[in-house]
Amino acid sequence: MATLTEKLLRDHLVDRDTLPEPGEPIGIRVDQTLTQDATGTLVMLQLEALGLERVKTEVSAQYVDHNLLQEDHKNPDDHLFLESAARRFGLHFSRAGNGVSHPVHMQHFGVPGKTLLGSDSHTPAAGSLGMLAIGAGGIDVAAAMAGEPFRLAMPEVWGVELVGELPPWVSAKDVILEMLRRHDVDGGVDRIIEYHGPGLKNLTAMDRHVIANMGAELGATTTVFPSDDATRRFLERVGRPEAYRPLGADEGARYHHSERIDLSEVEPLIAKPTSPGNVVPVRELSGEPIYQAYIGSSANPGFRDFAICAHMVEGKRVHAQVSFDINPTSRSLLRDLMSEGHLEKLIAAGARLHQAGCNGCIGMGQAPATGRNSLRTTPRNFPGRSGTMEDSVFLCSPETATASALRGAVTDPRDLDLDPVTVTLPERLATSGDLQPPPEATEEVEIIKGPNIGAYLELDPLPERLECEVVLTMGDDISTDEILPAGARVLPYRSNLPKIAAWTFAGVDESYPDRVQDRETPHAVVAGTNYGQGSSREHAAAAPRLLGLRVVVAKSYARIHRDNLVRYGILPLIGEVQLSRGDTITLEGLGDLAVGEPVSVDVGGESHALAHDLSEREIAILQRGGYVPFLREQRPAT
Repeated sequence: MATLTEKLLRDHLVDRDTLPEPGEPIGIRVDQTLTQDATGTLVMLQLEALGLERVKTEVSAQYVDHNLLQEDHKNPDDHLFLESAARRFGLHFSRAGNGVSHPVHMQHFGVPGKTLLGSDSHTPAAGSLGMLAIGAGGIDVAAAMAGEPFRLAMPEVWGVELVGELPPWVSAKDVILEMLRRHDVDGGVDRIIEYHGPGLKNLTAMDRHVIANMGAELGATTTVFPSDDATRRFLERVGRPEAYRPLGADEGARYHHSERIDLSEVEPLIAKPTSPGNVVPVRELSGEPIYQAYIGSSANPGFRDFAICAHMVEGKRVHAQVSFDINPTSRSLLRDLMSEGHLEKLIAAGARLHQAGCNGCIGMGQAPATGRNSLRTTPRNFPGRSGTMEDSVFLCSPETATASALRGAVTDPRDLDLDPVTVTLPERLATSGDLQPPPEATEEVEIIKGPNIGAYLELDPLPERLECEVVLTMGDDISTDEILPAGARVLPYRSNLPKIAAWTFAGVDESYPDRVQDRETPHAVVAGTNYGQGSSREHAAAAPRLLGLRVVVAKSYARIHRDNLVRYGILPLIGEVQLSRGDTITLEGLGDLAVGEPVSVDVGGESHALAHDLSEREIAILQRGGYVPFLREQRPAT
């Protein structure tokens, strides 16, 4: 009797026939990949560095959804670069304005039972269709596109039984916020969350997308839902009924961890600044004035998420002091909202309509005013992520954001005394015309590189001995937004590591780049628990590596960032040593790193043993300096 997670993993295993115990290394075959423009630029440079002729996956798609603001040449140059690279290597290409990668990929390429590896931490959203969809650093995705398996530690399987039905004015966002209220931002580390139970029949595929998307905020490897009637109905609506196949756990399947949520008891919830895990009931904050209410993002991308707002504001105007920002998540969704009359209701109520894309979720516009509260349906509210460094961003459902926009203050939607609304989904969802298929065969395509496209970072091997000064110490839950921020100032340099490195650790210590850039010796940083939570951006490893970072000492790591450190030749050590800025640490015998053997670290003449959780393969990657030089050595150019 197997869980659905175990079935999906077993169907894609490489190098072995049975699943190991949790924590042991496994490799899985990757059927599909997803890249977006903020991470895809490095991926394409990596494919070039590997000498790849054509991707070896069943489906690979490149989306342009993050860097949409065209203040100068940099972003449009990147778009041309990505489009030409997609044709060169054989990827589908989704143009700027076509929409956010996750719902667009789900609509066009989602297939129950397939694996998807994406260079975006919210790739697990595709688990809503019974896929095994995992976020990873771009360098792992590039390797998968070249035919390499994706390797990870075998996760535990966390079964969450859903019963009952959500009450009026409570939606899927409140379900995942309930999970975050219970378990905080690291409760899912080294686990795959698998939802099951009779309550599933009351959640649509897009409701499940909301929950699966934000499983990333729990630190989970991914989230899995069964493929059932909700999956079938979704695939019929997008015109791909042939892709459906039923999938689920066996009756009586056993989970490593089990939990139960009665949907009928879930209430409107809100995550206070500055963490998705800082969750309280909405009524606890009732009356708190707001400046902005933001609808959209990959966390609430479905037709219902916008239509329910249109019903709530019909015949009304939002509060005069509130910016009501509507961010349609795809061109096809925009067409559906127009054809059903919902867009007119939103605009008549005072909404500001923005282009289809990630937009303010990644700090690309729509930043809130200083000292004002912003309610958002986005997945994250890390410090400064909105583009305003001292921001005050709350995460909530579309219903809560809209109710608050109407009143000008945080409002539980149940307190508006509105009649319950049932949103009717269109029988057939519109499809996009801006998704370009790859050429049937490899073409002689020139990859277009504007002046902002940098060369790929060449990495030197890990030396036998490292002497490093500690240049930065940090606390718990440091996010990749703090290590290497997003936003309109920074994102346009995602294809130019030397330029983007100037913002390294900007959310922690803005002096870091100036202090380390002219050093001839490597350095180290020290952190607390859950270091590197949040985005999959490998720039948060690549930029520090460019500036000389070779060792991180932390109590624990978020999975994707820990893997990115290894892929860029940075040694992630685990433990707690009293280290201060300016201390020098010396590591000997790095050529003899071994699985399970601690590393001896000398601090001021005193020796300390620090642990690591590296596999044999990861040790080999580190010793060669990083993943690209490792792969070059392991495989010929193809």
